[in-house]
Amino acid sequence: EQLPGNQLKRLYRQPSTALAVFRRMLPHLAKTFVLAMLYMRDPLPVSDLDAWVRPESRGERDIALELLERLHILATIQDPGKSRAYRISKPFVSSLRLALTGGGNHQSFGVPSDDPDGTKVGAAELDKYARERWDGILYFIVGSTGAIQNSSATISQGSKYLLSLGYFVETQGASAAITQTGFSFLLQEVNTQIWSLLIVYLENAEKLQMDSIEVLSFLFTLGSLEVGQDYSTNTLSPTQLQMLDDLNDMGIVYRQSPKATRFYPTRLATTLNSDSDAVIPSLSGNALGVGGVSTDQKGFIIVETNYRIYAYTNSQLRIDILSLFAKLGFRYPNLVTGRLTKESIQRAISRGITSQQIISYLAAHAHPVMTARSSAGQAASQHAHACLPPTVVDQIRLWQLEGDRMKATSGFLFKEFFNYQQYKDCLDYADTIGVLVWKNEAKKLFFVTRHEQIASYLKHASERRTQEVNGTKQ
Repeated sequence: EQLPGNQLKRLYRQPSTALAVFRRMLPHLAKTFVLAMLYMRDPLPVSDLDAWVRPESRGERDIALELLERLHILATIQDPGKSRAYRISKPFVSSLRLALTGGGNHQSFGVPSDDPDGTKVGAAELDKYARERWDGILYFIVGSTGAIQNSSATISQGSKYLLSLGYFVETQGASAAITQTGFSFLLQEVNTQIWSLLIVYLENAEKLQMDSIEVLSFLFTLGSLEVGQDYSTNTLSPTQLQMLDDLNDMGIVYRQSPKATRFYPTRLATTLNSDSDAVIPSLSGNALGVGGVSTDQKGFIIVETNYRIYAYTNSQLRIDILSLFAKLGFRYPNLVTGRLTKESIQRAISRGITSQQIISYLAAHAHPVMTARSSAGQAASQHAHACLPPTVVDQIRLWQLEGDRMKATSGFLFKEFFNYQQYKDCLDYADTIGVLVWKNEAKKLFFVTRHEQIASYLKHASERRTQEVNGTKQ
């Protein structure tokens, strides 16, 4: 979203990129607008588009249009003597048509290898390779606390450098220490973890003397490939060939050697363009060393009101993560017992882990027994941690408050709106995109963590109001 228009248009020349943006970044209403206008020869009058949306859904319409304009997918035009209209940008519409209908010689979705070599790698081997590589990264982050020593957590120097650039770990001489960002990284789903690391890779592309547009385009291409199919490297640019080496270290692709003329995308790569983590059930469970997938996917932690925890898992990585904030007791073949204590929580807090992160982790991995009990007894609760005992949640927060009397949040204060309606529309938008921290409706104030999208929303809203007024006068 932060790329300038000329770079976005260059990016949209690849059908795989247009399809990835359409699938992953656009809300349902925005997708509806794009598909409805995809084969229109003439621009669509604004009044016609407004007629598609019910009056009570105008807020969703404004959010969808603002996002499409910010991504330079949709543009507003007004020819002399004609009403204002919308038009999809030519690079995006041409590429999306090719992606949906096929055809062309763009090679945007990879070129299958025609190498007669018979040593192909199967999907099961690729899953194992991806699992080992990604495990190494996760073990390195967990092991950087100093409390866990795992000799098998060996990763490349390039991956260590990338983790340091993203501030997932903080390098201190020859050692590394986990950060608050690093622990948040461990709490995420596998697909979100991959993108978190790749965004750092993308942001530092220039430092690595790589073209950021080519990097992003190749990532979208990888997301459209097929597991088990080998693809040729002959059509790749120097930047993309360099990326193969880096992505090979992360387990996103597999290449036998730097000189090999073929590469294989792993399941980590082929889910980049998907918005569903369920696409990789075996990997999301087995990536943590779980023998049985079903139990771990549904949740494996039981928390009692006496602060005891029972973790039904044999994953060494999950056990190591629990040991960051819990005092572990006994370990059985498929069960680990432990206890949340003041010392264990404050030890975690001293490493940069917050009480909210601990609560979120316990709630996200709560056993089905706890979630079922919560659904039956607390159906009216909207809290994500409703399945946890309230006494435990409150005590974890109190243990942090003993050392923290004040919390500082960096961000931006918005004030001096023209009227309450403008304030309310902007407030709702900030809440929708997840950047709202604090509000005071009486004084028409609110505080957000990011301002770029809010400023863009206000600008486009102002332009739309001006054009509507001019159209009414005409």
